[in-house]
Amino acid sequence: MTTPNHQNIDGDAPIIFVEGLRKRYADIQAVDGVSFTVSKGEVFALLGPNGSGKTTTIEIIEGMRAADSGKATVAGIDVSRDPRAVKQVIGVQLQSSVFFEHLQLQEILKMLGSIYRMKIDPEPLLTTVDLWERRAASFRTLSGGQKQRFAIAAALVNDPSVVFLDEPTTGLDPQARHLMWETIQGWKAQGRTIVLTTHYMEEAEELCDRVAVMDSGRIITMDTPNSLIDELLARGFHRQQEVRPATLEDVFLDLTGRSLREF
Repeated sequence: MTTPNHQNIDGDAPIIFVEGLRKRYADIQAVDGVSFTVSKGEVFALLGPNGSGKTTTIEIIEGMRAADSGKATVAGIDVSRDPRAVKQVIGVQLQSSVFFEHLQLQEILKMLGSIYRMKIDPEPLLTTVDLWERRAASFRTLSGGQKQRFAIAAALVNDPSVVFLDEPTTGLDPQARHLMWETIQGWKAQGRTIVLTTHYMEEAEELCDRVAVMDSGRIITMDTPNSLIDELLARGFHRQQEVRPATLEDVFLDLTGRSLREF
């Protein structure tokens, strides 16, 4: 995978800038004055229960949904003024993605590349998610976990600076989940910025430089995972159950190995 080719932003400026975003649906205030920034090369998560407003916030930043008020920029591009330009510098993986069922995986990637007027080599993209051996398979023959991984490969077709991941490891077995964690860490090492949503708190703790917790359309706290944990402990929090030095997942991986199984 090449280093992201969209580097047209001051190194000291945030690559994502969000200020005062608001979005209302009838009687529901889905997003209520959300503000935050994300630095270049950062892994940042929006966390929150279902209905907290995180998905709507992300969709506004991606240029997929218009805000009622507020401002969002990505790589210096105003999302409301030029959503098409924003789409040129971001990659988006959705939890439910639809591709041409009967096309080969390598054909789908080449077709997506043509949308960006780019000639695509499918090998590094599919290798990243351990699907190169399935390059000639049609999308419909993939398992649920393989489809999820392919959607992530497709999000990289345009060599984006910023990658948005919507619950990227939902439905993946432990081996595939750890592969995805390593992949995301590799993107960070390349200088990409990753913004993700997840319901797995251990995933956010493992991957993220900072997290923002949303509820009722607002960010209620934002900091590094370690700082948030330290603040909780400083308030006198104690677990009712002792944390053991290993988990059932550790047992599973020890017994079955970390390599992917494809049948």
